[in-house]
Amino acid sequence: MASSVRRRGRSLVAPGGVESQLVVRCVSIEELHKRFSMRTYLCVYLSSLFLALFTTPLVIRIARRLRIVDIPGARNIHVGATPNIGGVAICSSTMCLAVVVLFLSNATGDAFRDIRHEIIMLLLAGGFIFFVGLVDDVRAKGLAARTKFLAQLAAATAVCAAGIKIDSLVVPDWFTLRLGLFSWPLTLLWIVGITNAVNLSDGLDGLAAGICTVACGVIAIFAALRGQVVMVVLMLATLGSLSGFLFFNFNPAKIFMGDCGSMFLGFTIASSSVLCAVKSSTVIGFALPVLALGIPIFDTLFSMLRRFAARRSIFAPDSGHFHHRLLDLGLTQRHAVIAVYVMTLLVAGLGMLMIVARDSGSVVAFFCVLLLIIVLFRVVGSVRVRKTIKGLQRRYAITRQVKKEISNFQSAVLCFDQASTPEQWWQAVCTGAQHMDFVWLSIGFTDTDGTVHTQIWRQADSKSKWSDVAILTIPVCRQKGTEPIEIEVAIAVGSSVESVCRRAALFSRMIDEHYPVSLHLKDRVHCLEVND
Repeated sequence: MASSVRRRGRSLVAPGGVESQLVVRCVSIEELHKRFSMRTYLCVYLSSLFLALFTTPLVIRIARRLRIVDIPGARNIHVGATPNIGGVAICSSTMCLAVVVLFLSNATGDAFRDIRHEIIMLLLAGGFIFFVGLVDDVRAKGLAARTKFLAQLAAATAVCAAGIKIDSLVVPDWFTLRLGLFSWPLTLLWIVGITNAVNLSDGLDGLAAGICTVACGVIAIFAALRGQVVMVVLMLATLGSLSGFLFFNFNPAKIFMGDCGSMFLGFTIASSSVLCAVKSSTVIGFALPVLALGIPIFDTLFSMLRRFAARRSIFAPDSGHFHHRLLDLGLTQRHAVIAVYVMTLLVAGLGMLMIVARDSGSVVAFFCVLLLIIVLFRVVGSVRVRKTIKGLQRRYAITRQVKKEISNFQSAVLCFDQASTPEQWWQAVCTGAQHMDFVWLSIGFTDTDGTVHTQIWRQADSKSKWSDVAILTIPVCRQKGTEPIEIEVAIAVGSSVESVCRRAALFSRMIDEHYPVSLHLKDRVHCLEVND
């Protein structure tokens, strides 16, 4: 009697040598988990997709009924009033599927319970950011930029306190960079920065949603390869909600995601990428989201640099964003968005090479793709190196000029502090005019009998400056019972008219703050002696 069992598709030999057609396949527990996870992933994505397709029209109707719409303005491209709380559909679709799946009694639920503190805090912080954005969308004047920034910082701090922070950057077999005290600042900068980068990228129909879709897909693939089931579920839930929302958000958009959507997406993607990097213990988990979100990240950085060089607030709006440059090149809004989609997919696809590259090869691939992103910005004209350098040089020169003028103002004020007589006051006025590079000044007033008294002071080398001066009249503070006094000044223009106005303002402040109350009419005439 012979008996043997051949596994994985081989025949079964029964007693008596009769070969049976029965096939026996032995499947490992890991393979069963994998099969089950794939079904779970597919169900999560499709369920989130259909839920977004169902909830988005409801949000549109509610927003129109409550008149929560974005009215076209000078900086808007759309032409009609459009609902702007699409983030409600995105957040609700993501949260519902993520929470339900994470609490199932299966392999996914078991994986969740291993990191439940981090995931719960991530979802709670994401919900808080969504609520702040929703308040900003609903309020007529919105929230102040400082308020939103503090809310983002608070949510990011809570996530860091839960253990979702970048402790180290590891390139296997090459180097390990321990961040130590810089762990918290870097994590906060990353989460808050990505949140605002996604928010700023929401400038065209479907633009931010499409970019975030690619980013979620990249993080989901990386998490799946690393066996991070919970992160795959969260990213697929977000991916499905974005896919359903894009059906209504693509040009021409029926609804905008608003700050509640863009801030929620940016915060969720940023926090999830940090958690992926922490669990994978490799720099790739941090680098891939950087590349997938490369266009909004660099667009934000270049916009801040551009505004800084122009001496504007780095949070001030402008029309120099990447998508604005595409429109300036003649592309329609739809074509511009598709172009950004293609670029994002290209960059993300090349970034995926980091997964198969080894050691230093992943770092080389990362910097090569970063260089490609910069080239794309240079091609569309969003980065103008010479103009930026000139702007920075001008800013530096003006800053030095302002410091010099303030220093001169402070020196002149000392003369007034030491003036105790009308004659000394007049000398202080002349000294202040000289410090501030005035060409000449005249002070005059009308006596009670109609007599006009005038005194003039001139700079010693004023003849060389007469061709480029600005003449201003400064009313001196009026005293009750006396005739008003006016000071006429001629200021050398120098490098800019702005400098003229600034010096005139400082001089006016000096006169207002140090005008002698006891200077009566007879004292005025006495103190106005010729002083060339």
